[in-house]
Amino acid sequence: MDRIFSPWRMEYIRQAGGGGGSAPCVFCIRDGDLEDPGRLLIGLYTNTVAILNRYPYNNGHVLVAPRRHVANLWDLSNEELRELFSLVSLGTRALAQEYRTEGMNVGMNLGKVAGAGIADHLHVHLVPRWAGDTNFMTSIQETRVLPESLIESRRRLSAAFGPLTP
Repeated sequence: MDRIFSPWRMEYIRQAGGGGGSAPCVFCIRDGDLEDPGRLLIGLYTNTVAILNRYPYNNGHVLVAPRRHVANLWDLSNEELRELFSLVSLGTRALAQEYRTEGMNVGMNLGKVAGAGIADHLHVHLVPRWAGDTNFMTSIQETRVLPESLIESRRRLSAAFGPLTP
């Protein structure tokens, strides 16, 4: 079996609180977060949040999560589930329109053994895809080439996701 290591993700896991550190959860919104462009929030709703992945697989890699800190789908209320998957739908449409995607990976890693870097706060990955979007840099140099900054992605997608609500 071949293995592909991505040690660059460990910093993200540690910062997110998934690696046993004391850092706050990246999905839990606090006072002042709306004004902080570094939080990379692009959508904030009654029960859910959309945030750019700080270490994206592709430009426009969005994470959608319930605002309530919960690990299991079965612990969400019907209202939270409806809003979460409505936001997934909105997000895939927004990414397709804004980035002219040719495909989309939509997925969840529930639990540490399933690959969740942040196992105690469930979230959905929306990863835009295009023909030929991976190249030798990723497999040979362990480097991703992203032509757009996260701040620019935030600017573009914030409008598509609608106004942030306090």
